[in-house]
Amino acid sequence: MKNFSNLTEKEILALAIASEEDDNRVYLAFAEDLAERYPATAKIFEDMAKVEESHFQRLTDLYHVRFGPHLPPIRRGDVNFFIRRPPVWLIRNLPLKAIRREVELREAEAAAFYNKAAAQAKDPAVANLLRELAKTEEGHEELAAKIESKILTPEQRRKEEAESRRMFVLQYVQPGLVGLMDGTVSTLAPLFAAAFATQNNWPTFLVGLAAAIGAGISMGFAEALSDDGALTGRGSPILRGAICGIMTALGGLGHSLPYLIPGSLPNSFWIATAVACAVVTAELWIIAWVRTRYMSTPFLRAVLQIVLGGAIVLATGILIGAS
Repeated sequence: MKNFSNLTEKEILALAIASEEDDNRVYLAFAEDLAERYPATAKIFEDMAKVEESHFQRLTDLYHVRFGPHLPPIRRGDVNFFIRRPPVWLIRNLPLKAIRREVELREAEAAAFYNKAAAQAKDPAVANLLRELAKTEEGHEELAAKIESKILTPEQRRKEEAESRRMFVLQYVQPGLVGLMDGTVSTLAPLFAAAFATQNNWPTFLVGLAAAIGAGISMGFAEALSDDGALTGRGSPILRGAICGIMTALGGLGHSLPYLIPGSLPNSFWIATAVACAVVTAELWIIAWVRTRYMSTPFLRAVLQIVLGGAIVLATGILIGAS
């Protein structure tokens, strides 16, 4: 990799051309990705892509006049100056905030590059163009704000906010909630059956740990393999699977951890069981609240469905373990 200070004017211009071409393609990719979900914002990125295309053309014309038609094969990844970032534009159905953050980083990086390159350039024509482009990139945030205020009407904003909330629920809340519900409820019976069968904290904790981790792995794979997100817009299956698996494991671990209380303490089993029951109650109420907050389920109905179901599973485990 080359240091920025070692770049020639020919390489600086070639790098600027490649960067503008890359930005143009990325913004068009964002526009295409957002076209169905956020059509007004997609139009903003289409306009920004056109600006990058004009920069590309001006830089190319100057390069051809100054150095001829052949560009050296240099890109951002070949220079130490540029920040290494994952190619988020290759992922479909990205959250709108992630896309806007990527654009802000690109514009800030482009402005810094042009300012630094202009200071290093010796050719007056090259330096002047680079300074001009730097000012344009610095003003892109203001340009985007003007375009946004022109295109995004209050009604469009409300629609996009509603769509953004729906995507957040589909991609994060739903798999997390499914995992938490499964991890909390499905591990109750084996945990409390082991507790009342052995009345020993450490074996009970091991059963709870095994049940939680096993359920987390199972639910994570099930969620990841159930839907690739291409048609439903539910986002990356790997991300959804990870969220679902982690929340499933946490749901089972929450009421298993109290059984880490040392068995040498007086009444340690009953203390651990009382704490575990309190944790279960808190978990079930949290699930009911999340369903009310994000899934539009009436709170009393959510409580009846979750708390009553959890209580039945808990009682089943206790009865089996005590028999």
